[in-house]
Parts: sequence; structure tokens; C-alpha cells
Amino acid sequence: MQRLDEFRLFYNHTIHPELMRLEKKRKRLLLLLFFSVLLFIAIIILEIYLDVLALTLFFMVPIGFYASYLLIQMQRFVATFKPNVVDLVLDFIDDGPNFGDLKYDSKGLIPKQRFLASRIFATRAPEYKGEDFIFGKIGELDFELCELNVRESSRVQAKMESVFRGVFLHAKTNIPTQGAIIVWPREFKQYLTRSIKAFTAKGGENIDEDLEVESFRELFTTYATSNASVQKTLNYEMQVALADYAITTGKEIFASFIGDDIYVGISEPKDILEPFIFRSNVSFDLVKEFFEDLQMLFSIVETFDSNN
Repeated sequence: MQRLDEFRLFYNHTIHPELMRLEKKRKRLLLLLFFSVLLFIAIIILEIYLDVLALTLFFMVPIGFYASYLLIQMQRFVATFKPNVVDLVLDFIDDGPNFGDLKYDSKGLIPKQRFLASRIFATRAPEYKGEDFIFGKIGELDFELCELNVRESSRVQAKMESVFRGVFLHAKTNIPTQGAIIVWPREFKQYLTRSIKAFTAKGGENIDEDLEVESFRELFTTYATSNASVQKTLNYEMQVALADYAITTGKEIFASFIGDDIYVGISEPKDILEPFIFRSNVSFDLVKEFFEDLQMLFSIVETFDSNN
């Protein structure tokens, strides 16, 4: 809670002025678009009234170029909005005592093979898209995360269906660790039959009754191999953190601990921090949701780092 209060102050002093600057740019583009539409309508009316095709074409050419210019400017606005805001959010986060310098690449993504190595989803991921790659160091652990949209062909209908859409994190420990643990949302267990079967075929067993936190057991189903250190890896604090976040946000959380690797996914049905063109983007809640998703992912890595 204290961290969120600090972030609200940072938002007021640093992020809000940047959002206001971008808001002025958005309104200016909308105003130009509005006048362009009016001019276009006026030319059509003029053509109907004069019925001179050559004159209409003479006016339409520069208007066409101008419309293309406006479209490019809007695309640039959308393309630069998120990087500007994300960089500021990361500036706030990496001022924390346990963080190294955080880097951002708007076009980067976690490689497909690394996503598949999490063993959370049994899929070949034929459609694999990602963006907003963030990487750095938390404590002694190197991490990377990005937004992913993973889809595959439906086995029932002739269409693509979602496998995972949201924020996905991978972290690498520097301590040799054995075994594998996977945490799935219990509500989606029926849709994860292939994934669970694939893991149990490799020696995974259900360990729900071995976990201490009742709210965690109600929200998640957990499987582990016999050589996994469950009490050390998925300790009481981590169970509470995962359960509290799932209850507060209503989002699905997936996690796996495979040897020295940590994988965490938080579902998100919409693109995070994607700007609007026809309405204001000056919103604390818009930025807060992105910040809290990052904080949740980072807290899991921090908890693991402090216990190891």
C-alpha cells in the first residue's frame, strides 16, 4: 500500500504532466481531423453544385495528401504514447532498493521456445505475437517480461482460439534448483486438461492438500514433481500474494518453477496502456493497472530471491 501511495505522488508530479502534454497533441490531431472532414464535405457539395469533375479532382489531390499526413501523425501518436509512459513507470520502479536498471524495447518479446519451456500451456503456439519487452535485474535474479498474445487452431471449430493473452515473465535464478512446480487457475482447469496431462506424464502430481493457504487452494490447482522443494519455492508468503492479487484484480495467474527458471503469466484481455484517439488518456487508473501488474510479477521474483 505504501508503494502505491508513493506511485500516486510520482504520477501527480511526473506522469500526469506528460499525459497532459500528450493530451494536447491528441486534441490537436482531432481538431485537424474535424476540419479535414468538413473540408472534404464542402468539396463534395461544391462538386454537386458546379458539376465540374476537373475542379473536384484538383482539390481532392492535396486533401488526399493531407489526410495521409494526419493518419501518419495519429499512428506516431499511438506508437510513442506507451513508450513515453512506460519509461516513466520504470524510472519509478527501478529507484527501489532491490532493482537494477530496467530496460524497455517496445518491439521486443520473449522467444517462443522460452514461453513453451514454462510447460504451463501444452501448445505449439502457431500464432505467437508479443511486444513491450522489459528486462533487468531484481536482487540477484535476471528477468525479462513482455505482453504476449498466443493463439492456436481450435480442435472444434475452424478458427483460432486464445491460449494466453497478457503479461508474461521469465526469471533465471543463480542457484541450482531441482524439480518442477506448476500453478494453474482452478477455474480454468477444464480448459487445461492437455497441459495437466502433459505434466503428469513427466512425473507431476497434484499437491493441493499439501499447501497451507486455504484461499490459494480454492483459487489454484498445483502440481509438482517428487524432487521439487515445494515449501521453499511456493512458500506461505507467495501463496498469500498470489491469492490476494487474484482476488483483488479478478485476473488469472499462471506460474511455474522449472529447475532454475521462474515463469509467471497474468491474463489481460486488452492491450495495456494502448492510447485512445477519440477520448482522453489522462487517467491514473489506466497507468495504475499497468504498474500493479508489474509489481505483482516483480514481487514473485523478489519473494523467490529473498528465500533463496
